[in-house]
Amino acid sequence: MEFGPHLLLATLEGAVTAAVLALTAVGLSLVFGVMRVVNIAHGEFYMLGAVIAWYVAHMMGGHPALGFFAALVLAPLLVGAIAVLADITILKRLDYDPERTIVATIGLLYIIQQLTLMTYGPEARPVEAPFNTRIALPWFEWGEDGFQFYYPWGLSTTSYKLAVIGAAAAVLLGVWAMMARTKIGLLMRATQADRDMALAFGIPVERVYALVFGIGAALAALGAVLIVPIQQAHYLMGADPLLLAFIVVIIGGLGSLPGTVLAALFIGLSDGIISVFFSPTLAKILATLLVGLVLVWRPQGLFGTRTA
Repeated sequence: MEFGPHLLLATLEGAVTAAVLALTAVGLSLVFGVMRVVNIAHGEFYMLGAVIAWYVAHMMGGHPALGFFAALVLAPLLVGAIAVLADITILKRLDYDPERTIVATIGLLYIIQQLTLMTYGPEARPVEAPFNTRIALPWFEWGEDGFQFYYPWGLSTTSYKLAVIGAAAAVLLGVWAMMARTKIGLLMRATQADRDMALAFGIPVERVYALVFGIGAALAALGAVLIVPIQQAHYLMGADPLLLAFIVVIIGGLGSLPGTVLAALFIGLSDGIISVFFSPTLAKILATLLVGLVLVWRPQGLFGTRTA
């Protein structure tokens, strides 16, 4: 296969990774931006979304679309509810202290992981995609009559992968609209700007924190539901998304949603392209080196603001 078509296919694979990574990282960035809590258990909420998706699809039976779309609704709601419960019972009692919440979310990570192992088991299990039509991808070359399109042998993708990209983009636009155009978003931004002032104006800060923690976990779970027809659900699958989400949030800027999305696009696309042409390990190494450079030259991230 020629380099150009090969690059197009690698870019599409990277775009799928970037779409899911953006959902996961935006949830992590939202929690830190509003609550100033570093949620180490974020990857396990991602994993729970995939595992719950498998349970829902398995119990529904029938056409794969029925189970998948039911999981698309139920898994984020259930994971969000679990996160709200964790916030009320654990983080709230620690008064959202940054150091103690890190330790608490590490403990929450192991609790969720081990409970999943006990109930779900160690097996990796697939969820069937609701639709999966193969789509031939065109390439072009310049000829005597202008651009000539053709279809290189083997260059194709699936309709589901394209749908994942579109669905993630729609959800991210919805998150932006919620933050910028709704009363809930206004309360979140006010709490993020000054917690004490928000309390003085009668904003129920603890309720806002619980809501934000639930939304962040639900976004991670939604990303997992979208990716689980491509990757299998497994009780250890939360580690890589957590690492990549932290890389994205650090590069984009802690608490900056636009920076997080742009960094997710960059990391996801580069990961896909480098993994295809070289190796996935090299992609992770380069991403980690980039984090080091950002921390040295711009500690607040590319789009973050320096705090006093």
